[in-house]
This record gives sequence, structure tokens and C-alpha cells, in this order.
Amino acid sequence: MHSNSPRPDGREFDELRPCRIWPHWTKNPEGSVLIECGGTRVLCTASWEDQVPPWRAGRDLGWVTAEYSMLPRATGTRSPREAVSGRNSRSQEISRLIGRSLRMAVDFEAMGECAVYIDCDVLQADGGTRTASVTGGWLALREAADWALEKGLVRKDFIRHQISAVSVGVTDAGEVLDLDYAEDSRAFTDMNVVQTEDGGFVEIQGTGERAPFSPSQLSFLLDLASKGNEELRQKQREAEK
Repeated sequence: MHSNSPRPDGREFDELRPCRIWPHWTKNPEGSVLIECGGTRVLCTASWEDQVPPWRAGRDLGWVTAEYSMLPRATGTRSPREAVSGRNSRSQEISRLIGRSLRMAVDFEAMGECAVYIDCDVLQADGGTRTASVTGGWLALREAADWALEKGLVRKDFIRHQISAVSVGVTDAGEVLDLDYAEDSRAFTDMNVVQTEDGGFVEIQGTGERAPFSPSQLSFLLDLASKGNEELRQKQREAEK
């Protein structure tokens, strides 16, 4: 399936970038995680509120949502600060992806009428910022759930699934796992895959950027993503300890 062409950073086709996760990164939020995937660094925080949005009220159900943004110099050139210019469509789309993914992790009945707000701020971008945000955001959510249990705000653990996400794609080197920016910017196919701890798929975002991809390529890419996500979930578990 893959060629013998080297990847820009010399990794094997099925090799993740070095991933490090620092739990409890800041003291104020109920959950906070710094995740580093290669050159990408994202700060993920989880904030607890004892109420849900008005449209959710009165149903005895909790809520989880997410917001994503990039700092002005997260990339090679400065972008306008979104607090001033307004969130762009890309940030809104990624925010929705993170929110959808993390809601799959939650038992809303066990939360009661409480909400967790996940904020993912990209400090440095080198590809895979949305998948790093999902992976780090889940651990921040896990920390918030532990905090709520310790405080007696919930009767039982409301986390029902472990969630992680990784990118895969087709490049000059063939089908590869965990694209950095150099690969992503020239990819023939780019795909983001969100999965649970048992390998179930939560979301698959796949686009043929420069050429269509075949059913056999899709199957191979999903297998690559499953391998990468299992390794990322192991990183999450290690960071929990």
C-alpha cells in the first residue's frame, strides 16, 4: 500500500510523531492538559459549571461543548486574534468536531444539570491540531469528572468512553499515519479519525485533496488510524496515573 519514499522527518509510514502529555497543567480549571504531538502544542482546559445552557435546562441532563482557537503566532505568520476579529469558519468547524467527539464520551444523565466547557488553544501548529485537541481535550474532561466526583457534585463517574483522534493520509510516501504540516499541505488525501477505547469510530473526516482515494486505501487508512489511536490512548492512560 505504501511506497518506499521517505517521509520528511524520517518516520516509518505507521509511526506517530513523539507525543507527550502533561496533566494538571494549570491550577485554575477543573481540568487542564498540555499535549505535544511533534511540533504541535495545544493547551486543553475543562471548566465546570453548575448549570446547563437555557435550551438544555429542565431535562436533568448535562452538557459538554468545546471551543478551539489558535494563538496569533501559532504558525509561521501572525494571524489576527480571534477575540478581536471574530472566530473564523475553520475554528468554528473544528470546535464542533471536538464537541461532538467529546460528547460521545459522556453519560449526560449521570452528570445532572451541569456543563463542562472544553477550551483548546493552539500554542504552536505543525499539523494535526484538531486531533491533538480531541485527544488532549478528553483527558481534560477526565480530570474534570474526577474533580466532580471528589467534590460530591455527581453520584457516579459520567465518563463512559475513552476518546482519541489521529490523522492519516496519502502522500508522496503513500499511506501514512499522523501527518505533520509538511505532509498535510501536500497530501493527496487527508483524513481525521476519532475512536473509542474499543476501536469504535466516532467520526471520520476524509477528503481527496488532489486525487480520489480507493476503497482499499480507505480500509488501509482506517487500520493505520486504529493503530495510532490505540497508542495515543495508552499515552492518555499513562498521563492519568
